[in-house]
Amino acid sequence: MTGTTGTTGTTGTTGATGITGITGNVIVVGSGPTGLLLAGDLADAGVPVTLVEKRPHHLSNLSRAFVLHARTLEQLDARGLADGLEEAGRPLDRLRLFGRLTLALDTLPSRFNHLLVIPQYEVEKALHRRATEAGVVFRYESEVTGLAQDADGATVTVRTAAGETEELRAAYVVGTDGMRSAVRNAIGLPFPGRSVIRSVVLADVRLAQEPESLLTVNTAGDAFAFLAPFGDGYYRVIGWNRARNVADSEPLGLDEVKEVTRLALGRDFGMYDARWMSRFHSDERQAPAYRVGRVFLAGDAAHVHTPAGGQGMNTGLQDAANLGWKLAQVLHGHARPELLDTYQAERHPVGKAVLRSSGGIVRLAMAKRPWTLALRGALTAFLGVAAPARRRALGRITGIGYRYPAPRGAHRLTGTRVPDVALAGGGRLHEALRGGRFVLITPEAYEAAGAARKDRLAAERWASDRRTALLVRPDGYVAWAADSADAAAVEAALAAHLG
Repeated sequence: MTGTTGTTGTTGTTGATGITGITGNVIVVGSGPTGLLLAGDLADAGVPVTLVEKRPHHLSNLSRAFVLHARTLEQLDARGLADGLEEAGRPLDRLRLFGRLTLALDTLPSRFNHLLVIPQYEVEKALHRRATEAGVVFRYESEVTGLAQDADGATVTVRTAAGETEELRAAYVVGTDGMRSAVRNAIGLPFPGRSVIRSVVLADVRLAQEPESLLTVNTAGDAFAFLAPFGDGYYRVIGWNRARNVADSEPLGLDEVKEVTRLALGRDFGMYDARWMSRFHSDERQAPAYRVGRVFLAGDAAHVHTPAGGQGMNTGLQDAANLGWKLAQVLHGHARPELLDTYQAERHPVGKAVLRSSGGIVRLAMAKRPWTLALRGALTAFLGVAAPARRRALGRITGIGYRYPAPRGAHRLTGTRVPDVALAGGGRLHEALRGGRFVLITPEAYEAAGAARKDRLAAERWASDRRTALLVRPDGYVAWAADSADAAAVEAALAAHLG
């Protein structure tokens, strides 16, 4: 991608149309984890951001997601957030599937060779704090009721808590507003797929007996149950009984939660004091496009999966990490608008793969017919002895195994994830990436390259005797690589990718 010169836009004014905004800004709709990470990244890069949310200001303490995987922790580490979340959560170095297969996470080639059990709201707190400090403007109790776009920008119509209608103008809009996305509906994108599991029960309860494992999950007959701790004395229960298929609106009592837990886990651990209970249905859906003109989708607005493998929130956060730096590059005039097309090319296949893997896990876990039981047994046995296949499965679940497509003729490393490698002087890659910068890693120093773009590039050297030259994107993937490169080749790569 060749760079271009340009500006970030000019400040708009309120005119006869009542439209206000900044032509170089971004509106993010939805303040879940995906929206918060994206807004924080953009603001950190100097892009004015308005985050529109229809809920009240306070953060909810209700969580569906409870797991951060290795690749997401790496991204959060590149933003200075991982250590604090590690202190708030509890690590787990083994992942059990189908009751018999144990996947060892401590073999992962990552600084975070575990999964972190932590409620979603703790992740949101950290991301909200970062976004606020970066200067994101929050518009709570503002519901999106319309969206129009033209060649110069997009206009979002919102209804405030007072019932008033306002129009907000931006260069780009990103919908991170969940499965029932108003943004997706406004641009006319379908959301094909289907409900996979109906009448899933959720409850936050206290337990008289503490489970033996940090995460407790099992299937038995027609029942499935999952237990995870909040860390405040309460546990989240997720359960499903195939024989109890009722509408989401059907009243839910603690006795039903206990029953499905006993069916799946053999006991209910003395559940009591339910502070919240609900039903929901689990869908598998994906939008055919993640971009329509100046409007993008990310997170659950773009794709929803079954909870199996705990990949939903993690996939959305990876969407945000991919899109944020690209929008900043384009809005600051350092890259051509075509760079934004790579968001679809890179993230849509990942979303599709997550649908397949999470759906495959839940179907095998709930297998009932003889042939599906036989398939599950064969797969479990195969993964137990085939290390390459096991590593591939772990790479997909944890996110570290994905790579992005590279241009024809590119170096073999282009598009691959870079682990948290050591740098000369005692630093490491994730620290160098902070601030949304590219990182150039070479055998010899190229101080001139870093000095010319010091606000957007960290020029580093390998701590080892490695001879490869790497240009790492702000999201931690290889933008360019060469087995040997002189100063002219490095400068050409920087001009192509940083402008």
